[in-house]
Amino acid sequence: MHPVVAFLLNALALYAVIGAIVAVAFATFGVTWVQPAPVSLGARILLLPGATALWPYVLVRWIRIR
Repeated sequence: MHPVVAFLLNALALYAVIGAIVAVAFATFGVTWVQPAPVSLGARILLLPGATALWPYVLVRWIRIR
């Protein structure tokens, strides 16, 4: 495999792993801090894919609210 391709795939995998960790933590604890309304389990599950993909934005918003 070409080194550039390997680097890009590793970077994508790292982005996805960090995103999954941030998304689960956000859906479990942080969503009620960012939005002060009650959030159901179904809504938390629906937030997971978006929070995984947009984890840098989610993390910045979560840190600013604290």
